[in-house]
Order: sequence, then C-alpha cells, then structure tokens
Amino acid sequence: MKSACFENRELSWLRFNKRVLEEAQSADNPLLERLCFTAIFQSNLDEFFRVRVGNLLRKKEDDPKKKDSISKLTPKKQLRLISEQVRAMAPVRDAVYHEIMLALRAEGLEQINIHAATPAEQLMLSEWFKREIRPVSMPVIVDKGKPFPFLRDRQLYVILRLESKSGVRMGILPVTDQCQRIVRLGTGGRFILAEDVIQAYAHTVFGNARVIDCTTLRVTRSASITPEDIGDLKTGDFRVDMELMLQERKRLPVVRVELSETFYQPALEYLCEKLKVTPDQVFYAKAPLDLSFAYECKNLLQNPKLQYERMVPQKSAMIEENRSMFPQIRKKDILLSYPYESIRPFLRLLDEAADDANVLSIQITLYRMARDSRVIAALCEAAGRGKQVTALTELRARFDEEGNIEWSKALERAGVRVIYGPENYKVHSKLLLITRKNRGKIESFTQIGTGNYNEKTAAMYTDYCLMTADPEIAEDAANVFAALEQDALPEPQKTLLVSPFGLRPPVLDMIDEEIRRAGEGEDAYVALRMNGLCDKTIMKKLIEASQAGVKIELLVRSVCCLIPRIPEFTENIEVRSIVGRYLEHGRVYFFGTGERMKVYLGSADFMPRNTTKRVEVCAPVKDAALKKRLYDEFRLQFTDPVKARYRTADGEYHLPEGGNPADNSQEALHRAAYARAEQKEQQLAANE
Repeated sequence: MKSACFENRELSWLRFNKRVLEEAQSADNPLLERLCFTAIFQSNLDEFFRVRVGNLLRKKEDDPKKKDSISKLTPKKQLRLISEQVRAMAPVRDAVYHEIMLALRAEGLEQINIHAATPAEQLMLSEWFKREIRPVSMPVIVDKGKPFPFLRDRQLYVILRLESKSGVRMGILPVTDQCQRIVRLGTGGRFILAEDVIQAYAHTVFGNARVIDCTTLRVTRSASITPEDIGDLKTGDFRVDMELMLQERKRLPVVRVELSETFYQPALEYLCEKLKVTPDQVFYAKAPLDLSFAYECKNLLQNPKLQYERMVPQKSAMIEENRSMFPQIRKKDILLSYPYESIRPFLRLLDEAADDANVLSIQITLYRMARDSRVIAALCEAAGRGKQVTALTELRARFDEEGNIEWSKALERAGVRVIYGPENYKVHSKLLLITRKNRGKIESFTQIGTGNYNEKTAAMYTDYCLMTADPEIAEDAANVFAALEQDALPEPQKTLLVSPFGLRPPVLDMIDEEIRRAGEGEDAYVALRMNGLCDKTIMKKLIEASQAGVKIELLVRSVCCLIPRIPEFTENIEVRSIVGRYLEHGRVYFFGTGERMKVYLGSADFMPRNTTKRVEVCAPVKDAALKKRLYDEFRLQFTDPVKARYRTADGEYHLPEGGNPADNSQEALHRAAYARAEQKEQQLAANE
C-alpha cells in the first residue's frame, strides 16, 4: 500500500505544467500575462522533452526493463503515459490561446492570417517577403537521391508538397532567426506571424510550383548528453570538452515532431522515417508552434490594465544605504527576499569587497549569471586590484553552458582563478566567502542563497539571500571551498548542510527527532518549502513521521512525488503548490516548534540529484527575528487562499475556492516590502 503514496517523477512534472496552463486559463490574470503563461507552458514542455524524454528514450535503448525506483514503471510505460498526458493538454492549450487572442482583439491586438489581410496588406507582405526572406532563405527540395536535410532543434520550418511538370515533390523552407517573428500591419496592434507569410509566398521560391499541401513543422532534439559521452573526442581540457559536447548536442536524435496542420499521410510517414521517429512522437497544434512571441505582444499593446500592476524590488529595511555593508553584517545577520527586496545590497557587498584594501580574498560558486552580469564585473574588478579571487564556474549548468564557458574565459583574462569542481558532480550551491583583515585580525563574511547570482532572475524568482559574519558558518564555507579547489567533494560540516555526504543524513536525523517527540506526546512539526521533492529516502522518512503523528506541511512548486492524505500513511501530510506571477524558487526547511524550531535555507531541493549527486549548501538561520520572518512568510504562502493549490489523496491539485484576490501571498509580500521601505524612509526623515 505504501507504493500508492508515490507518483512517477515525470507524471508529477506534467501535473506541474498543467498548473502553469491553468494560470493561462485563469480570468483573474490580466490578458497579456495569460498569453505569457501559454508561452511558459510551451517552453517548459520543450525542456521536458529535451531532457526528461530524451533521457527516457536513451534508457529505453540501453536498459528497457529497468524500472523507475519510485513508481516501478519501465521507460516504455513512462513514455506512453507522457504521450497520453501531453496529448490531453494540447487541445486545452489551443483553446485557451485562441480564447486569449479573441479577447485581445477587442483591446486592439489582432493576429491575422493571410486570407484576412486586405489587398494593400497582402501587397506589403509580398514585398516584405521579397526583401526580408528571399535573400536569406535556403530552400530545399527533398529528393530521394539526396541526403535529407538536417533540421535544427526548435527551428520552425514550412513544409510544402509542390506540384510541377516534374511531378510532386517536397519543399522545405526555414523560418530563419534573422527575420522578425511578428510582422506588424501598420502602426496598430494588427500583426501576422512570419511563418504564415512564408507559407503564403513560399511557392515563389520554388519556381512558382503549385502548392498542394502545406504545414509548419518544428522538431525537438534530445539534450541528453554529458561530457563523458563524447568518448574519443575528449581532449583532457574540461572546458574544451564541454565545447565539443555542445557541438554534439546540436545533432542529437529528434524526440518530438510538431505540426501546425495535418499533412498528407504518405509524406508525413516519409518525414518520420527520415527523422527516425515513430507516429507516437508526432504532435499537432492549432496554436502557433513557437509561442515565444507572446512577450513581444506586451510592446505592441502597452495597456497597463492588461498586465500585472507594476511592482519593483524595494530597498531592504535592514540595510543602511549610506553605511558600508561590512559593519552592518558584522552587527547582525541580514536577510534579503527577492524579488520583493532589491538585490542591490548584495551587489554592493561585492563592489565594496572589490574596492576595499583590507579584503584579502573572495571565493564564490557561480551557476547561472545574467547576460550583463554585475557579479562578474565585480569579481574581475577585485582581481584587477590584486585580490585573490576564486570562482567555481559550473560549466554543466544545463542550457547555460555556452554563457558560462564565455564567463569563465572572461574571468581568467581578468586574473580570477577559475575552477570547475569535482568530476561528475555539479556544484549547484550559491555560496560566497569574503575574507578581510580588520585591525590585524582576520574576519570572514559568508553569503548563502537559494537562487542564482543573477540580477535578472532576482526580479522574477522568489529567493532568499542570507549574509552573515558568523565564524562557524565561515569556517564551514572555507572547508567547502578548500575541497572544491582540490576537485574533491566536501566532507560533512559542523554547521552547514553540504551534499552529497552531509545533507540527507542530518535532515533524516532532524525528522527522527520530531518522530521521537511525537512518540513522547509533544508537538512535532516539519515544514519544507522547495521546488521539487522526489528523494525516496526522505519521502519514506516523512511517511514514517506522518504515521508517528508528526504534522508535516510541504510547499512544493514543481515535482512532488509524495501523495498526501492517504489514511494510515500520509494522513498527517499536507501538500500545496503556488504557481503565480513570480516563479517560486526558495528552499527553506523547518524542523520543530516554538523556540526549538530549526530553520535552514539554501540551494537544495529534496531530489536525489541534489541530495546525493551535487554539491549543495544549506545554512542554519540562527537569528530569532529572521527565523520568525521566514516562518511567517511560509505560513502566509501555505495558507494563501488564492494561489496555494492543495493536493488530495487522488494526486490531483485544487485551487482554493472563494479567496479574495487581494490575499494573493505574492502580492501581499510585495505590499509588505513596500510598507517596510516606506516606514524606513519615514524614520530616516524623522531623524534628520
């Protein structure tokens, strides 16, 4: 019966993406934001196919009988269930897209097809095609005597069946990245998509052959490859090997084919044969195959009522703007909450460290950075001023590999020591250690975060940043960096929770402590806020705790393989999930009640890849006021009457009913940040 408490990881993720799609359906969200949720849904699904489906197809070939450890499903069975779920969601996505676009038409934003264009507009589009598409188009006639052309990952292609004197043939015309996706008709909000224009005039590229069938096609290629997979190509230089791996990844097998219309069946079968896919891997869409243009629509229709109310990250009430960060952190631990509070104090800490003659060294782990990263700029500045700067740059951060490779080169040119960490273990931690000389003595400042050092995502993802001068935390952080600099895995530490060896065991111990207290009749409690939960060892321990009477509250945004409320097993476990304006990204753990409550924050979800296959760092929050603030914010979100979907014993998620939109926890947290900033300004004004 315990197996009924677990859900397959892939199916759990699809439930999460369904919640994203529900945000596109929700009339409580502004229209343009709903449109963007359709794009997020699609982008999420793209990555799912590239990574998770790519991995399953690989497992199906390598070890078809090996079952998933949680749900005991074979790769073939998982792929079948995934296909069924995705096909069930496709008409929902199509319907909500067209519903949104119909509503936007009344607001002045209208997508048309070529048949709805006026004669004058058709003339303009014909000229646009000749000017923008013809010069850069690379049309291909598919001929049985020639190799089938390579189709790029997620590139749009117009596929045509052409009739001419020589018979019926197939033509392929790419929708190149060099052309604009949205073609505006005049100065208003009326537009047509580039692929629709190309479909209309593609025949002119193929000698005016008659088009007898036409569709838009998009392939998704697997991203399931590691540096170890490049075999004989390996050079021994990890960065070069990563560059080779990225080249190889571009040519990995197709895992999905999407079509915008039905297509002549024999021609489709021929395409499937050439792309080496089965009919089960072909999906149809009545919405555009690439919805990324949704974000551009905000520029076409700049109407505030169609978007979320503008809210900006506020100044932290814990920070004195005109005082150095070092004495402030020395005086008390500081907690920043993104995106409600600004990332600027953290950036100021780095800038001051670069400029301060008393700073001896800076050590940092880098996973994903902004395109114009102020973090990188500060590290380069510090190295240029003669400080010892070490940056562990994770080149294996999926889909950020190219950017991180370039950042690693820029850091090296500036004199930063760049390291890559232990072989086969990603370093996902968000850890900074600054060592400084103060009146002849060495002092250290440590920062531990739940999110990346990325100014862009700090305005969109909910994360925490803890800055402390605690010597115990600094000592553990120094030990972590000492190991990483030797390409070794850190040993368990005294204060920090550090995977792969020193995170899961203490977490299990703390849950055991709650089980013991429940057995003695005391109040016992565990609460976890994170992105994903699928570590079976931890989930089994949570079931054991539930059976012992421990109250357990789980706020999990994405994958959650534990099903609550099952009598005799998980009846004391509640699971909730928030999908909203901001991407919930913070990881915070609570063990115990009242004054004995232990609170940790850090980079780790409770998934095997985080707890046993990566280097993650989580820190105890020792300051009583900060612990209370973190728990109060957890309770606010867990009890959110608008967005906190609750999970039932059948595995389904349900939105709360009757909640006041004003009680949306994300909106409430931002209003609270505004209030704190305003109160601080008033205090400063009163003291002047």
